[in-house]
Amino acid sequence: MSTNSFFAKFLRFIGIALMGLTAAFTLLGGAGTTCVAINPTGFGESMAPLAKFQWLYVLFVLAGIAIGIWGIRATIKLVRGTSDSYLTSIKALVAGAVVGGLHIYMSRMLRGKSMPVDAVVYTTILTLVIFLIFRIPGIWRGVNFDKGLNSGDTGRLAASITLILVGVSVLAMPFMMTKTHTFVAGGINWAATWSLPLNLIGFLLIVGGLGWLTLLLWPNRRIATELLPA
Repeated sequence: MSTNSFFAKFLRFIGIALMGLTAAFTLLGGAGTTCVAINPTGFGESMAPLAKFQWLYVLFVLAGIAIGIWGIRATIKLVRGTSDSYLTSIKALVAGAVVGGLHIYMSRMLRGKSMPVDAVVYTTILTLVIFLIFRIPGIWRGVNFDKGLNSGDTGRLAASITLILVGVSVLAMPFMMTKTHTFVAGGINWAATWSLPLNLIGFLLIVGGLGWLTLLLWPNRRIATELLPA
């Protein structure tokens, strides 16, 4: 596969977008666990069994935030095309899958269910599988993130669209989490308690992504020819 083919550029774009989304979900998941980690008995009988392992859930919060930041760093490296971008991504994804898998196991053992952690872990595993597929020799010749292939407009295009996707995800998060964060019928959707900062962050990400995308697609830019097969 040629590095300049449309398919190779498309795969690199998919890799960057998935890595960015996975990092954002992991970071939000870690931060979102803060409530039950600090006050596990304050959300009804469903969460009360976690109290005996409160220390572990505090670690899940810290690990989730750290791995999410690690994933963001990996995404930036992918966009820049640094020589360690692929390895950094793999390490962050493996760490996320291991910690998330333990989180799922403990939650199911203690309270019989683990959503929404499952969604974060499934996304992480999907991204990890796709990145491992990238290493198939025939595919890797075209995708190879370590050769600086994304340092031009192609990488910046992927970054701008990833910002938009992450922003939309952040805005939608309180609505997506309603079922798993309303612990009493007709009660409070605790995922919406952070609605103001989430809305602000989501709005800024979307505006930043759209602004960057507008500059990239401005007339006389190289982006159109760079994305087409050579």
